[in-house]
Parts: sequence; C-alpha cells; structure tokens
Amino acid sequence: MTYEEFGEEKKETVLLLHGGGLSWWNYREAAELLKEEYHVILPVLDGHAGSGHPFTSIEDNARRIIAFIDGKLGGHVSLIGGLSLGGQVLLEMLSQRKDICENALVESAAVIPAPVTRAMIAPSLAASYGLVKNRAFAKAQFRSLHMKQELFEEYYRDTCLITRQDMTSFLKASAGYALKDQIRGTEANVYVFCGEKENARVRRSAQMIRDAVPGSRFQVLPGLRHGEFSINHPAQYADTVRRMLNDSRR
Repeated sequence: MTYEEFGEEKKETVLLLHGGGLSWWNYREAAELLKEEYHVILPVLDGHAGSGHPFTSIEDNARRIIAFIDGKLGGHVSLIGGLSLGGQVLLEMLSQRKDICENALVESAAVIPAPVTRAMIAPSLAASYGLVKNRAFAKAQFRSLHMKQELFEEYYRDTCLITRQDMTSFLKASAGYALKDQIRGTEANVYVFCGEKENARVRRSAQMIRDAVPGSRFQVLPGLRHGEFSINHPAQYADTVRRMLNDSRR
C-alpha cells in the first residue's frame, strides 16, 4: 500500500482516507498541523494515482488497509478518518473489524445506494473520459468541487493518471455502497459529520449512520459543502481530531 507519513512512529497513530478522485494531499495541511503530536498516515486508495493497485471494491480496499494495520501498526490505531469514498472504506473497516480503531471520523459518506446514478456512470465516463486531460475541462470540474485553488495542479496531475476502468469502478462502488449490519458491533467511538449544503443523499446517510451505531455522535457543519471540512478547513479538522482523541482518554 502506498502512503505518506508525518510525525514519529512512537506516537499515537492517526490514519486518514481521502475522497474519491483525490489523493493523500486531501489531508496534507491537517497532517502538518497534527504531526508534532501524532503519527499521521495518509494512504492512497486503490485505483488512484500512485496506489500501485487497481480498484476492485470498497470491501477489498478495506481489507487491504486492515492488513496494513495488522502488519505495520499492531492491529489497532487511535483514529481513522475518511472523506466520501474514504468514509465508505472506513465504515467497511469498522464492519469487518470491530476493534480496528478507537475513534472513527466519518465525513460526507453516502450509504444509501443510488442505482440510477450507478447505471449512468459507465456511459457518462465513456463519453467524457477523453476530456480528463483537457485543462479547461479539469478546471471546470475542479471548481465544482469547491476546493482551494492551490490544490488544482495536484488534482489535475493525479486525475490524469487514473485509468478509465479504475474511475468507473470506484465511482460505481461508491454510488452502490450500503451500510452493513455489522457496523452495529463496532467498538469505536464514531463521529459523523456532513455539511449543511450536502446533497440530500449524504445528509440522510449521515443520519442513518448515527442511528445504526450505538453511542455515535452526529454534527451538521454550517455552510459547508461536500468535502470542505477536511480540505478547506484543516485547522478546524485537526482540532476535531485532537478533541476526539482527548475525549477518548477520559
């Protein structure tokens, strides 16, 4: 598994899983803010630029990250965070291994399947994938994501490196993902966040996760769109990670 690492290995480990179509730089600023206190690992999800592994399914990606935690991190970490597709992988990890982490920060993860959207992904990409390397098209796509302008070059570089097959696979998997019943057994302290300006599917999903996980906490972030919490507000995100870890020690 490919990953970027911040901080000293002897410290508590925080592992953060980026959104679909993005990469580890999704969390770079937050990791820089946290590295003096924690050991921060930013994996590259399967099928994304530099991952070295094709995307097969959310379930397989979760198993691969669990295997990494087992092999390199003693089978357990203090906190795992995930945005969107990364949040779905995190939820799957919690379903597959109830004690994989002490705390889980789920941001903007959809768990209500969207079959119509899923069916449209392959034909839509067949028609538009050829435009991925067109900078004007990429800039228009980037603007629609409401990310900070300084991330564009990395976004453009890495998007150009994602194959059509991988892009189709992870977008279809994300559109079809449903929350597993096993999530109810997780031992993690689960915190669920979604932006006030998210679409209805993501907002309803956040409530569904909250209802499915006993003792979980749910917060709507005023004025924020999809992914803006971790990407555009890294200081607030880092403070939330610190608060979660401090609360779990009490």
